Amino acid sequence: MRFNRMLLATTLVVVALVIQVSVLARLHLPGAVPDLVLLTVVGLALVYGHVGGCLVGFGAGLLSDLAPPADHAAGRYALVLCVIGYLAGLARPENGRLKSATGPMVVVVAAAVGSTLLYASVGALVGDTAARHVGLGSLLFTAALYDLLLAPFVVPGIMALARRAENDPLAETSSTKAADVSSGWLSSGTGLRIGSQRGLRVKAAKARVARAGRIKGVKRL
Repeated sequence: MRFNRMLLATTLVVVALVIQVSVLARLHLPGAVPDLVLLTVVGLALVYGHVGGCLVGFGAGLLSDLAPPADHAAGRYALVLCVIGYLAGLARPENGRLKSATGPMVVVVAAAVGSTLLYASVGALVGDTAARHVGLGSLLFTAALYDLLLAPFVVPGIMALARRAENDPLAETSSTKAADVSSGWLSSGTGLRIGSQRGLRVKAAKARVARAGRIKGVKRL
């Protein structure tokens, strides 16, 4: 990954993790907790592709594993978000721009359900049966519902920031304007020079004609 991608992804993941731990986790909503980190990974994966999404997902999951009050083994959520980021990156269009909001919403719902299932499956392998006591069905429904409601306010903004960092349209616009201004100055300066040269030539020709007429008039006398 390039430096601007790493810097942007790290900043967005850290901000999302802080908001999720300090705000969303304290809402005490029924069922699952809205996963802002997951939405951040999905938004970046839809712009960076499957490789970038996989790397961003692994880093975001590892930070989530180490951030308090994490009560599970480190690397568990890193594996989950690594897989989710890779799969979400496969939904990235060829031109990097989505034509409608239906595709991202479907990806968000699939990511919410898939991450919950994968997290519960990995937990069952290591002996964590918390999902069974809470109820896997309610967790799947609430996770998909909360993430789907939060996605329109998060995913488009993250994708726009990622595209801006990739394309740098401000630099391109400023350079284009500078080129237009400089070409305009050059064209105007050239036009003035050509016009002034033509004017001097016309005046010189008129002066020659007038001079010739005077000389001829003197000779006739």
